[in-house]
Amino acid sequence: MFVAARAADSKSGEDTIILAVGEMLGITDAFVITSGRNPRQVRTIADEVELQVKEAGGSAPLRVEGLDDARWILMDYGDYLVHVFLDEAREFYDLEHLWAAAPRIPWMPVSTS
Repeated sequence: MFVAARAADSKSGEDTIILAVGEMLGITDAFVITSGRNPRQVRTIADEVELQVKEAGGSAPLRVEGLDDARWILMDYGDYLVHVFLDEAREFYDLEHLWAAAPRIPWMPVSTS
């Protein structure tokens, strides 16, 4: 999940967070949530997440939904889910509010130096 968050950050994913939802949800351990300004950036972020997770020795996602319109791409990695939203869709669905009781997991963004 940390590789996925850094991959999103490397493609200018906005406000990338990781939520620990395992104790509340039971079907996955965490959500990685990020967003992009337009559908092209949303697709680019999703592609980069898949690439970097594979390069780090991870597997391909079990399932990917939402590639057609790229408003909300959901990547299922089993232990964690990656949500890549178009900014407006992220605001509308507001997963951070829905899962407000889930602790945020700190992660180190890509260095900007």
